[in-house]
Amino acid sequence: MKKPTLFVSLIPVILLVVIIFTCVRLFGDEVTAGPSQFTLLLVTIIAFAIARLKYRLTWEKAEEAMISHLKNTYPSILILIAIGALTGSWMSSGIIPSMIFYGLKIIHPVIFLPLCFVISGIISLVTGSSWSTVGTFGVALLGAGQMIGLPTPWLAGAVISGAYFGDKMSPLSDTTNLASSFCGVPLFTHIKYMLVNTVPVFLICLVIYSIAGFRIPTQNTIDVQVQLDALQNTFNISGWLLLIPLITIVLVIKKVPPFITLFLSAIAGALAAVFFQPQICEEIASGRLAAAITMISTHVNIETGNEILNNLTSTKGMAGMMNTVWLILCVIGFAGVMTASGMINVITANLLKLMRNTFTTIASTLGTCVFFNMTLGDQYMAIILPGSMFSESYKKQKFAPELLSRTIEESATVTSVLIPWNTCAVAQSTVLNVATMTYLPYCFFNLITPFFSLFAAAIGYKIRKLTN
Repeated sequence: MKKPTLFVSLIPVILLVVIIFTCVRLFGDEVTAGPSQFTLLLVTIIAFAIARLKYRLTWEKAEEAMISHLKNTYPSILILIAIGALTGSWMSSGIIPSMIFYGLKIIHPVIFLPLCFVISGIISLVTGSSWSTVGTFGVALLGAGQMIGLPTPWLAGAVISGAYFGDKMSPLSDTTNLASSFCGVPLFTHIKYMLVNTVPVFLICLVIYSIAGFRIPTQNTIDVQVQLDALQNTFNISGWLLLIPLITIVLVIKKVPPFITLFLSAIAGALAAVFFQPQICEEIASGRLAAAITMISTHVNIETGNEILNNLTSTKGMAGMMNTVWLILCVIGFAGVMTASGMINVITANLLKLMRNTFTTIASTLGTCVFFNMTLGDQYMAIILPGSMFSESYKKQKFAPELLSRTIEESATVTSVLIPWNTCAVAQSTVLNVATMTYLPYCFFNLITPFFSLFAAAIGYKIRKLTN
């Protein structure tokens, strides 16, 4: 088959950018609930038509490439489904509420700002979701901080920074799983390698928020008893429930496959709900067995008598992951045609001309991810497309695949919330009722991470290479 030109290869990409951008303007944060998937399938057909007419690509060849991509991605899909199951059971069983309850016990006005950062990070690390963290306890922390006189931009920045730290580092996070999967890196290898850059950035942010917390005057001590009472009135809060996360950590240390670890932990959470939260089980379904299966598999809404906590305890189980899985399948279709036609190789070959050393390789990857975040308006595609595009390029340069997955996370994941028209920014600014450009200067974790990645590349700090 004849090699495509760069001009022809860029046509599907430009069409994808234009149509997705239009969909973002039309549908806002609902763009990943169908419009993005439709766009990907439409552009897939257009890309195939071009390749068929000009280069005689057959549909059978395109399908072979799609199946190859699906084979590499299927473990990630299983993990995403397990994440949905775990989130649902851990919330309904009282595991996550117990963590939140004990965390809130230590809040004090002077250290409130750094604790916003830390608590948001812990909740997001446990749940694997920055969106649910910001939309639930992020709202509570913002309101509480405002009551004691802390500036709204600082509060929003601390909450979002912590939420995206947790999202980036959690084995339950869909973005973390996507980045590792599309780069062909074991999940916990990816997370461990991210610690090299993430820990220094986290500590820098903690120092910044701590200094600000001591320097910004507060008016009076906040009473969080309302939130604590609502949690206690709804759930049977118990330290025994924290044994399940500890067991999960043991399974991780023992290197049990991620899907098995997560799904077993989800089942453990459901069993804990049967014994520790009989009142919750009665609210969910008629019968404890039915309740256990429901909290794992589908939507659950728990009435706490507190609107903020109602949002927090609302889960979607495995069913809540279907939009993400749907999006992945559609991206696989587009990637399959682009791969089979040779278009993706032409584009990456031209991008490789910019990648002459470690620094330019990292800088080009970071820039590409930010570009996709700006043009496609969705962090999932800003993760998936570069992961597919640069994988072979990194191998040719003898870079370990985890360097690619880490670099993608340090750009695509963290910068999505800083771009006003990106779905992440639309969601967070709407939930917090704080404009993106207002909180942006105070999202230190999101701002510092890409620059620290560049700094690490410039000095050659912990740049992992392939040994053979």
